[in-house]
Amino acid sequence: MTDFQVFSQSAFTAEDLTWNITPPENEFFLAGTLDLSKFTAAQHWPNGYLPSGTLLGVVTAGGLLGPYLDAAVDGRQTAVGVLRHSIQVVRYVGGATKTKVGCAYMVHGMVSQARLPFTVGNAAGGGYVDAAARADLPLIYWAA
Repeated sequence: MTDFQVFSQSAFTAEDLTWNITPPENEFFLAGTLDLSKFTAAQHWPNGYLPSGTLLGVVTAGGLLGPYLDAAVDGRQTAVGVLRHSIQVVRYVGGATKTKVGCAYMVHGMVSQARLPFTVGNAAGGGYVDAAARADLPLIYWAA
């Protein structure tokens, strides 16, 4: 079924990729589908964009990506990568939000932790890096 609906766009954002310190020839990404219902609007995309640098986990039921959260019990407690580019969260006229959107996520490269958009302190709903996430992603070098 084709998904055609009218939507409005009121905000723009400048891409901030300063967290990605990987030389271009050494990056490796995979493609996936985000389940936007797993993200919190107020925390993860208050300006209408899910920021690049968000850590992702896979929801076991369905195989869609959501924010990594070590305390989750649905599969997202295992980090699988870092969102490569910001994703616009499309809101249809009437207020509904598109629930699934394609993305690319980094599985090999170098990341500056200090420049990631979420930390344990500002992301109760997940998307941040912690010791468990670093252990889950051994092909990513985590710089300070």
